[in-house]
Amino acid sequence: MPAPASSALFEQLALPLLPSLYSHAFWLSRNHEEAEDIVQETISKALRAFDSFHAGTNFKAWVFRILRNTFLTSRTAIAASRTVFLEDHPDLLNISDMSPTPEDHLLRLDNQAAMDQALDRLHPQLREVLLLCDVEGLKYKEIALVIDVPIGTVMSRISRARRTLHEHLQKQRGVSL
Repeated sequence: MPAPASSALFEQLALPLLPSLYSHAFWLSRNHEEAEDIVQETISKALRAFDSFHAGTNFKAWVFRILRNTFLTSRTAIAASRTVFLEDHPDLLNISDMSPTPEDHLLRLDNQAAMDQALDRLHPQLREVLLLCDVEGLKYKEIALVIDVPIGTVMSRISRARRTLHEHLQKQRGVSL
């Protein structure tokens, strides 16, 4: 178990990432309960291994790699699945609109549904790199470390993902390319 000072540092680094970790775990698993389990297991593994984390390196990339490996392990049934629920995080549902009209809500929901459908249609490898880059803000080099592929592969996948996502959205809107 890490020392108390180490635990405090881990908490300081990890807590702000919980919403992003959950969001990414959900996109990987497509299941809320499983995403919660994956994040819980990720945090547990990261805390146990925190002494091996090198200060000055990218904690976010490190913990996202643990999350990805945890997800892949759960998919191959190597680890026994456990149901452990995270505390509720109301900031996951935070809406930044000041006072949206019903029309604003409908447009936002329609746009979000279209984006979700287009993302669902992406190959999982393309969806993963796109989310790590554009949603989580990881740099190409960090993504390469997280998914353990060369940086050129990351760049190629992101380019292909963006192009394919654009095509899916255009088709949904009935716009010819």
